[in-house]
Amino acid sequence: MTIRHSRREAAAAVRTLLMSSIAIAAFSATSAYAQSSTAPLPDETESGDIVVKGSRPIAESQEAALKTQKESDSLVAVISADGVGRLPDQNIAQAVGRLAGVGVERDQGQARYVSLRGTPNYWTTLSFDGINVVSPEGRDARFDSVPSAIASQIIVSKAVTPEMPGETVAGNINVITRSAFDYAGGHIAAKGGFGVAELGSRKQYEGSLVAAERFNVGGGELGVLLSGSYFERGQITDNFEVDYERVAQDQRPGNLTRFWAQETENKLYRLTRRNYSVSGRLDYKPDSDNTISARSIYTIFTDDEARDNYRFDLDDRQNDLVANTADCARTVNPTPTTSGYADVCIGNTPQVGTVYGVDIRQRATLRAFRQSIFTNTIAGDHDFADGWHLMWLGNYTESKDDRSVVGEAAYDSPSTRTLRPTIGYDFTNRNRGTLALFTTNQLSSPTRFQAGPRVTAIDSFAKAPVSFTVLDAVDTTKAYTGKLVVSRETGLFGSEATLKAGFQFDQRTKVADENRILLNTAAQFNTVGLPTDYNQFSLNDAFLGKIPLGYTFRYFDTDRMRAVATAARTNFAFVPQTDNNYEVREQVFAGFVMGTLKYDWGSILGGVRIEHLKNRGIAAATIGATTGLITAESSQTLFFPSLHFNYNVDDTKKLRLSFNTGAARADYDQLRPNVVINDPNQTISGGNPSVKPEKAYGFDAYFEWYVRPQGYFSVGAYYKNVRDVLYTQSRTFGSDALDSNGIDRSAYIFRGITNGGEGRVFGVEATAQFQLEPWTSDLGLPEWMGGFGITANVTANDSEVTKPAVGTIPSRRVRLPGTSDLIYNIGGYYEKYGLSISLQYQNRSTYLDTIADDLTDAGDTYWAGDDELDVSARYAITKNVEVYFDATNLLNQPGRRYSEPGNLLTATGIPTPRSDVQTIEFERFGRRFAGGFRITF
Repeated sequence: MTIRHSRREAAAAVRTLLMSSIAIAAFSATSAYAQSSTAPLPDETESGDIVVKGSRPIAESQEAALKTQKESDSLVAVISADGVGRLPDQNIAQAVGRLAGVGVERDQGQARYVSLRGTPNYWTTLSFDGINVVSPEGRDARFDSVPSAIASQIIVSKAVTPEMPGETVAGNINVITRSAFDYAGGHIAAKGGFGVAELGSRKQYEGSLVAAERFNVGGGELGVLLSGSYFERGQITDNFEVDYERVAQDQRPGNLTRFWAQETENKLYRLTRRNYSVSGRLDYKPDSDNTISARSIYTIFTDDEARDNYRFDLDDRQNDLVANTADCARTVNPTPTTSGYADVCIGNTPQVGTVYGVDIRQRATLRAFRQSIFTNTIAGDHDFADGWHLMWLGNYTESKDDRSVVGEAAYDSPSTRTLRPTIGYDFTNRNRGTLALFTTNQLSSPTRFQAGPRVTAIDSFAKAPVSFTVLDAVDTTKAYTGKLVVSRETGLFGSEATLKAGFQFDQRTKVADENRILLNTAAQFNTVGLPTDYNQFSLNDAFLGKIPLGYTFRYFDTDRMRAVATAARTNFAFVPQTDNNYEVREQVFAGFVMGTLKYDWGSILGGVRIEHLKNRGIAAATIGATTGLITAESSQTLFFPSLHFNYNVDDTKKLRLSFNTGAARADYDQLRPNVVINDPNQTISGGNPSVKPEKAYGFDAYFEWYVRPQGYFSVGAYYKNVRDVLYTQSRTFGSDALDSNGIDRSAYIFRGITNGGEGRVFGVEATAQFQLEPWTSDLGLPEWMGGFGITANVTANDSEVTKPAVGTIPSRRVRLPGTSDLIYNIGGYYEKYGLSISLQYQNRSTYLDTIADDLTDAGDTYWAGDDELDVSARYAITKNVEVYFDATNLLNQPGRRYSEPGNLLTATGIPTPRSDVQTIEFERFGRRFAGGFRITF
């Protein structure tokens, strides 16, 4: 039976949603109504399709996206460039972040990683025109290095098909690059813009250019497209961090639930980030049956970072405290015999207290990060008689991750306690780490100290240089891909069938090359011109941030840093960091067969992919007194079946069911047979060549309604089962085995990959988007209100994995790392009379960051919920010229990470209420405002 709905019935069904969009965007109604010109209304074809006329970028983008989505034989979400080839967001992560079930993870406030349906970001793969691209960082596809300017469409596949690599677990984000055949003839588009960041008044610049033309060549047609883009943003970041630990000497009653701040610090950033891209594409069509394409894309992301880091080593004299299990009076004692650290008997608590004679460990760091992707593809599509089709391609991609440090100067307090500050701390406010600095006075007893007068200028305390470091560190990944797919269109089982068989070979080799100059003597400092007095190495500039520090400081002079670094390069030789250097090669031999059967009622897509994996890792290792290269190899074969069922309820409604499988492999650096030491960040990361892939299989069930004459609604549910869960082990290293050159690394944080138990994630999501334009007469509304529209989506997750037992800690159930319980987006817009205004809000709930093996470092860590509010406005002066204004991060919410010991305490039989008060990282970035113009011909 065919189900039919009149326009008036459909209007009643969506009336509530549409009226809410009016409330969201009502502020723009008056200015829109004041325009005297009237844009033409969309036309409705006999089939009910909408053809949008005039300058309607949001409507045109949605229309193109829904058309692709509806015609797909698997579950996808799509974002298209609008009618004149523009995407509203600067990078790919920002662009897809507005789709259903897509969450973004941010770095310094900028969208960087993408999480589909709240799952771990490494479950999502990145492709350019269907070819998986290796991110400079590895398998964690980094999307902020890919500008949206290169894209004509972005397709997010949430249900995996046999054509996709097996490492695609949650889904794939495929960036369809621009082609000259996207346009009817010659095309030129340019964009220029300027902006400012509220925090620190830092500047922002943007520009892009696209030029395309089509030529008749020997009876065929050649399409040529060239494009380039540039984006620069200056930034100031407010930050504080606290590292908590369980203290062995604290044995007083209640100690089992006490975790003390071993260190608190401020990282005060001055940043300049840039995105560049250059791309070119040639498409040659000698006839209607053959196409040959050559595509090249080069993207660069740079991060010039000046970081002033003040660390307060609160547990420096932890051994002053003598373990005692007896209770004591917990009144404030301003003249203790201990340093005060972890001493409840002088009135200190983990959240409020005073520590006497604290070591200041200052680091002034100038970094020049650079990440690039250079991908080149030649491909062909050929149609033959009897429905045969051949597709072939070859690809070479080189990704580079340059982690170099121009220079880092380290200063420490002297050992004499009276030359160090006494610090009063207050961590009760989760959004602020409050410190007060005082001089330290010694009393008549040599073991008793007292706080003196308050000090605000931290650089007035004595600090001597202890090291100067220059680091050249570049990770290079070279990837080769060859793919051949043969297909045939034929009749099968009463259907119009397309049968495919394909083979793909991938080889990826990652080489890490790290070399360092480390100076740590007074003579060496004198040679390179590093002053012993920090005030001679710094600027007397005002603080550019807004966070209350409790003290004033001096920014280091970046010019002086570069001069000292240049002298270090001139006078001293780099030393290879063999413990951090490695080579990992991965080869994947893949084949697949699949078939798509199309019927009047819908379609069935099914098949299987087989992958044979070969891994080889080479690295230096020290065994006893011998250092040499070791090689670790492994191989395995994996099968990935999938099945997709699409049923047309009627010509506007679809029911989609799917079964799919995938396996997330450990990142390349996690497969190396050695460890990597990062002294600036005080971390040690270890490789695990024997770690197994994280295997997953899942089911999806979705209902989609393509509402006529305009609108879309969908609701769906999904389930994934996970085995051999990959998780990062995080703990204090606790050994002097890696100490060298006077650097104590025993307190560094060790992180390494390992497999856990089983787990699952399931959830539901819903999407709606409507515009009033075709409904105004049915709803009895004036014509000018037709410009209002709404987009909304929500995803709710529930996840759980088994964390295996470690030592005395039993196995326990935790969230799947990186999984948010709730993600939703709400957007309202007005688009009419050449005016386009949109308001977009996104919210992502708390997610698990790392799983702790024990309570040494206060338990598991989480990222708190994140929400963003952005506004975009455009006005078309003519059909070729447009001005725009964007306001981003209007809520100015912080990024906050915290430790949570509750789950571990409960697992060990110590009930405790859940609390996220123990903030371990807090950052705020400020609002941003930008405007400019676009010209299209």
